[in-house]
Amino acid sequence: MLMLKWKKIALGVSGALVLAAGAAWFSLDKETRGLLATLPTNRDLLFWSQPQRDAAFRALDRLPVLAKARPIAAGGTPMALPAGAPLELPLDVAAYMAGQRSAALLVVHDGKVRLERYGLDFDAQGRWTSFSVAKSITSTLVGAAIRDGHIRSMDDKVSAYIPQMKGSAYDDVSIRQLLTMTSGVRWNENYSDPDSDVARFNKHVPEEGVDALVSYLRKLPREVPAGTRWHYSTGETNLVGVLLAQATKKPLATYLSETIWRPAGMEHDATWILNRSGQEISGCCIQAATRDFARFGLFILDGARVGGRSIVPDGWLAEATSTRTGIGQPGRGYGYQWWTYEDGSYAARGIFGQGLFIDPKRRIVVASNANWGGGASDRTASAAREAFYRAVQKAVDDEAAGTRGSGAVR
Repeated sequence: MLMLKWKKIALGVSGALVLAAGAAWFSLDKETRGLLATLPTNRDLLFWSQPQRDAAFRALDRLPVLAKARPIAAGGTPMALPAGAPLELPLDVAAYMAGQRSAALLVVHDGKVRLERYGLDFDAQGRWTSFSVAKSITSTLVGAAIRDGHIRSMDDKVSAYIPQMKGSAYDDVSIRQLLTMTSGVRWNENYSDPDSDVARFNKHVPEEGVDALVSYLRKLPREVPAGTRWHYSTGETNLVGVLLAQATKKPLATYLSETIWRPAGMEHDATWILNRSGQEISGCCIQAATRDFARFGLFILDGARVGGRSIVPDGWLAEATSTRTGIGQPGRGYGYQWWTYEDGSYAARGIFGQGLFIDPKRRIVVASNANWGGGASDRTASAAREAFYRAVQKAVDDEAAGTRGSGAVR
């Protein structure tokens, strides 16, 4: 009888635990449930499967065991995004989004939303990770730090703000050269190579008391003289973030909230993923609503102004968003962490299909989030995204000229 009683108790406890576990599971939001259902077995997202990326890109900041993040607080008065007439495009938008494996696509023209679509079971309330779109936001914070007096000059040396870089190849590199990626220091950004710098530095074990990124970068050798060659390096943008935190004496997420996110009218709180040293990964990984990425684009389009006052020095934004160095592609260049075009437009770009395109002449902002099927640097999808930007420009031009075609948004 005693054994039977204990069996009944055990069954009752087991049942209660199952019910509790079920209740706990369904109490989680859909993004966290999706991430838990496909939880990656390694920390290197460059080599996650497509289903793992689909789940993780909307929820990287949900599980501290996977990644820790710092909040970027929004204010209480969001920038208005009124609806405009649907933009007539000479292409099938649904087919374009399917090819991009698009989670979100917004086109804002002259302050009005002309196109807004979502995919991959994502929506306007969710946060999607930015990847290298964060680089352009970090760059803007450098301009703000100069305006605020935290940084003296774009030509100051890195080691003036990060003394631990003294004696390294970065000792004589300027902030301007970091922002234009012309340091001349060796770096491998091959996303498909597990032995590349962009993959290895995430696993680097630093010396005690030294930031993990600083520890890694100060060991890299110089390849060419500083200022003589453009070479894409996420590591250098991450170093800009360390420099910003040292100069402002604030976490980047806090400085971003105080300088832009709150005063410029972002609607939702965002987050910024941290590295193992507790520092924001400034070349990557701001989680935000797509509408707020679009709002950031509108903020830049309006001259980075808050209340009629620019948060960056006079002339700085024009320099940042125009070609400072060539990149070996006709009609394209690189500014201060912005990709530039010869027609005066510019873009922020992230791996797997994240993007922010700004055309000042036509007053266009295009915000995109995706998980490219071909991987981090899907050339076919990248070319299609560039063609989409051109199609939006042409549609706006045709509309202004009164020659809109018969093609309809589908």
